[in-house]
Amino acid sequence: MHSEPIHHIPLTRLKGVGSALERKFNQLGIYNVQDLLFHIPLRYEDRTKISSIGKVTIGDQVQLQGEIVNNTVRFGRRRSLNCVIGDNTGFITLRFFHFSAAQKEALQTGKQVRCFGEAKRGRSGFEMYHPEYSILDDSVNKPVADSLTPIYPTTEGLQQGRLRNVARQALKMLEGSDQVQDYFPPELAHQLGLQRLTEAIKLVHQPPIDIAISLTNETVNPGQKRLAFEELLAHRLCMRRLRNDSRTQSAPQLRAADELISSYLRTLPFTLTRGQQKAYQQIAQDLASASPMLRLLQGDVGSGKTVVAALSALHAIASGYQAALMAPTEILAEQHLLNFKNWFTPLGIKVGWLSGRSKASERRQLLDNLADGSCKLLIGTHALFQNDVAYLRLGLVIIDEQHRFGVHQRLALREKAATGDINPHQLVMTATPIPRTLAMSAYADLDTSVISELPPGRTPINTAIISSARRDEVIERIYEACSKGSQAYWVCTLIEESEALQCQAAEVTMERLVKQLPNLTIDIIHGRMKSKQKTEVMEHFKIGKIQLLVATTVIEVGVDVPNASLMVIENPERLGLSQLHQLRGRIGRSSIESHCLLLYQTPLSDASKQRLQVIRESTDGFHIAEKDLELRGPGQVLGTQQAGLMTFRVADITRDAELLGEVRDAAEIVLQQYPEIIDPLINRWLGGRINYAKV
Repeated sequence: MHSEPIHHIPLTRLKGVGSALERKFNQLGIYNVQDLLFHIPLRYEDRTKISSIGKVTIGDQVQLQGEIVNNTVRFGRRRSLNCVIGDNTGFITLRFFHFSAAQKEALQTGKQVRCFGEAKRGRSGFEMYHPEYSILDDSVNKPVADSLTPIYPTTEGLQQGRLRNVARQALKMLEGSDQVQDYFPPELAHQLGLQRLTEAIKLVHQPPIDIAISLTNETVNPGQKRLAFEELLAHRLCMRRLRNDSRTQSAPQLRAADELISSYLRTLPFTLTRGQQKAYQQIAQDLASASPMLRLLQGDVGSGKTVVAALSALHAIASGYQAALMAPTEILAEQHLLNFKNWFTPLGIKVGWLSGRSKASERRQLLDNLADGSCKLLIGTHALFQNDVAYLRLGLVIIDEQHRFGVHQRLALREKAATGDINPHQLVMTATPIPRTLAMSAYADLDTSVISELPPGRTPINTAIISSARRDEVIERIYEACSKGSQAYWVCTLIEESEALQCQAAEVTMERLVKQLPNLTIDIIHGRMKSKQKTEVMEHFKIGKIQLLVATTVIEVGVDVPNASLMVIENPERLGLSQLHQLRGRIGRSSIESHCLLLYQTPLSDASKQRLQVIRESTDGFHIAEKDLELRGPGQVLGTQQAGLMTFRVADITRDAELLGEVRDAAEIVLQQYPEIIDPLINRWLGGRINYAKV
């Protein structure tokens, strides 16, 4: 029995872990023995029995044992080492594409080998590619596993076998001791129907064979449920604490005079939808309160969130304060700048602009205007909150496309924006509808307003899925549409995240289209162009000088050209559904009938077919986001920038969605009755990522 707390024991205390292996573990976020115990298997394999080779069917994951009867190196398209093993029921080939001379030497004819892998159909009957194997000593009959074999998340250079061995040692330390402290008082665990912690950890690493294997791979075993619950609870408590902390902070009470807002509404060529009115009323109520507003404004593509943001900014300005609007990309920030200048300049309001690329002289002038209060609204990218930017009286911060920034930035901004004891109000906007389950976790510190309807006079978009073999027909269609006065987008997507490659692909596409459509004016926009160039191209497209715009996904958000009624998206199978929905939202912004053509590469996998089908059949962003979550998981839906919040170690938002309601209730019980366990829980699960909880 060890008296030392398990989170103090370094990994190097375990047999076989030197500094090189320790570094590999650190890459997985594992720094001590407790971290290792909370490193949960992805799935399990059944190695508790040995199957007969003759009974194997295709796709089986099986453990086999037999004698090596043949060992040859084959030279085909790829060199491979082929070992045929047999028992008294049949033969199977083990094939290795990466092998060493020593490995070939070890797998000699006549040796007994035990292996585990998936049976596939090969050229000469059944084969296993790169199975895990061990060569058996003739004298000893090696016992089979007595529990399911865990498969862990790993990193390059850290094999499953080694990980398992080290995890086994960590579990040994847990035997007969209770050093992983269970922060749940027994009565609370009992009330919530949860297993005790040490039991849960053992069950997750070494599930007994009587837990059906499908259960451990598809659904949650009781140990997993206990750990997922504790992790979700830690996140929830962290967000609730933020929420409660902000309620104790002071914010300026913004009670706007109505004249400015009425003047603005009179200049709009339309009346607000019910959804817009309701959202603004909720915001106005928050702004008048003495604690900081933290509100998420969700609205589908084109639902008119920007107008609500403008009303909110005017509300702050009319109350004698400044507002700041931050967008994730220059192109979106510039789009906002154009809109707000058109709206606010006639009202006598000075709108400032700040980006990473602002000239030194312009920047100095702007900083002076902010500091003396003559600049009432500042728009830009995250440059708005660099250290030398000081506001005279910042009352409201508006963040657009929140999910692009991630939680840390939202909270750092909250901190930066505070002057003395006064915290500005925050409005967070997103056109990426966030499924309810995700919002409960990622935005538990925000109140939510949703604009559910689209402005009148919008025509639904028709979406078609077309194979790239029909590219010429698609080009013909663009020619017809543009000849009749319409405009079109051609969006290039590349799986590589590299912006350089994306831009290159777009340039090649543009050259091709210019050759095929010599009578059209075609231009290009991508992320590597200078800010000024981008603005110029968008302006030309807006006023109709450009008929076809070739673009990378930089146009995903916020670009508004009502006359554009046709969009081609190449390789749509490479994008998430919400992103496709966002891109498609660039058309259909007027009463002209609009068409979106998804030009896919054949062959399409079943999963991709299923996903594109969702986009074709629905234009409801919330439905699409829920489907996206189901098909791709939370990290992908929110974008990896959310990683600070959404990468769970054990919990899986999709699988554990039904726990979220219980977690919410449990968080309230803990806050009221067991406040002493809040810090330890948050530290255990969020450890180094806790910087956002201090805000």
